[in-house]
Amino acid sequence: MALNNGGSPWGNPRPGGGGGPSGGPWGSPPPGPPGGPPRGPGGPNSPIPDLDELIRQAQEQVRRLLPGQAGGRGLALLALAALAIWGASGIFRVQPDELGVVMRFGAYSRMAAPGLNYHLPWPVEEVMTPRVTRINRIDIGFRGDGDLPTGARISSARDVVEESLMLTGDENILDIDFTVFWRIRDAADFLFNTRNPEATIKSAAESVMREVIGRTPIQPAMNEARAQIEQAVRAGTQAMLDGYHAGVEITQVQAQKTDPPAAVIEAFNDVQRAGSDRERARNEAQSYRNDIVPRARGEGQRLVQEATGYRESQVAKARGEAARFTSVLEAYNVAQDITLRRLYLETMEDILRRNPKLVVDDRLQGMLPLLNLNPGDGRGLPAQPRPPAAAAPALVPAQPAPPGNRSSVGSGR
Repeated sequence: MALNNGGSPWGNPRPGGGGGPSGGPWGSPPPGPPGGPPRGPGGPNSPIPDLDELIRQAQEQVRRLLPGQAGGRGLALLALAALAIWGASGIFRVQPDELGVVMRFGAYSRMAAPGLNYHLPWPVEEVMTPRVTRINRIDIGFRGDGDLPTGARISSARDVVEESLMLTGDENILDIDFTVFWRIRDAADFLFNTRNPEATIKSAAESVMREVIGRTPIQPAMNEARAQIEQAVRAGTQAMLDGYHAGVEITQVQAQKTDPPAAVIEAFNDVQRAGSDRERARNEAQSYRNDIVPRARGEGQRLVQEATGYRESQVAKARGEAARFTSVLEAYNVAQDITLRRLYLETMEDILRRNPKLVVDDRLQGMLPLLNLNPGDGRGLPAQPRPPAAAAPALVPAQPAPPGNRSSVGSGR
């Protein structure tokens, strides 16, 4: 389009080439003669270039490129320059921790590896470069500093009770805060299948955590079952996101706090202490049982074995006595006189061996022998100590007397 008869775009030029009343585009003094110094606001010798002169020169260059001045050659140069700039705009760079996703007319086309790449310039193709190696975190139940390292927890974090209060399997309320760590596994699914990936991950993790806590009693959830809960929540959240084709990988679920609500924590601590006392008393009773029951069983077994041994010994003794009596009877039937004498001698030997005895010589005169047949004096007093055998010089070893002659034998029986 012609700009005002081929002149300046700010108005029609004067016949002399100037734009204003004085020859300049805006009424500035006309330029000096060709080859002379420019006329600036400070005069011919001023080192500051004249702004009006620079504008005028730019206008002259534009006029030469216009079809009305330079013809089709200038237009072709402009078109080539614009085309070169448009084509060069398709060069892009993907960082080492990123992955390029090229979209053609808004639809997924291909992936671009880290480094320099090229895509058709806008509006044909566009590129997005999500960071696929970065580990992201989402805090559920509290709000803290998002730049904290893994496992860190600050005391100034704000608790969000509507997210942290959950019902356990034994119908108790548990205040649990946890953190979900995730990264992008499939960039195309991450960009195109979910509108808000972080909100989706948060909702899925919270839902799975409530489900797992709803199946777990409060005591294991606070102590030994924390690792199992974290693994179950990670696996459940990953399965849910895989069903959504979210292109996300859950790397870790970390429980930050598992406590009763602050309003009832003192009562809960009292219950815990009572439970600890109950467990201690139960352990003591179990220890006493483990000590006394084996001993009682051993004592009973010992008594049974002793009774069994006594029974066997008595039976064997009775059988021996019966056999002995039978043998004596058989010998008596064969030789009665000899058997009677032998029985008498054996009986007297047994009696004299077990009882004290005194033998008095008939030649001793004036001696009154005292046979203490009943120890004690008959009034319950203990018996006097018996004098030693050496005090009786007339004592001689006892000899068994024949049957019918017992006048010189005394017995304590």
